[in-house]
Amino acid sequence: MLRGVDPAVADQQLNDKLGIEIVELSPERVVATMPVTGNLQPYGLLHGGANAALAETLGSVAAALNAGPGRAAMGLELSCTHHRAVREGVVTGVATPLHVGRGTVTVDIAITDGRGRRTCTARLTCVVRDQPPR
Repeated sequence: MLRGVDPAVADQQLNDKLGIEIVELSPERVVATMPVTGNLQPYGLLHGGANAALAETLGSVAAALNAGPGRAAMGLELSCTHHRAVREGVVTGVATPLHVGRGTVTVDIAITDGRGRRTCTARLTCVVRDQPPR
């Protein structure tokens, strides 16, 4: 379980429903995969909202890793550009921080298909605040 996840909701995470798996984790780079199957829109293509959820997951984790002890990062603004349709396989997202400040963290997220072709480019800005007491 990721640091800061409330145990009361640990089994209710969107990441699990979408099949998102974090495969690399550091403050400089967060990588995750997501299956296309189960995350389609009516035309049989990977749903843009699934791309957005993958991007928000990666960006939020990267921001949290850079927020510092006792601090929490929450999504403030997400922008996604969908470049290429994906019908099958697995997509991989790579998040790298662009700006790490006291109050905000901005992260670049590149999502690629199984052939390494960019399918989506996203940018997430998170606000960083003191964690509320439990």
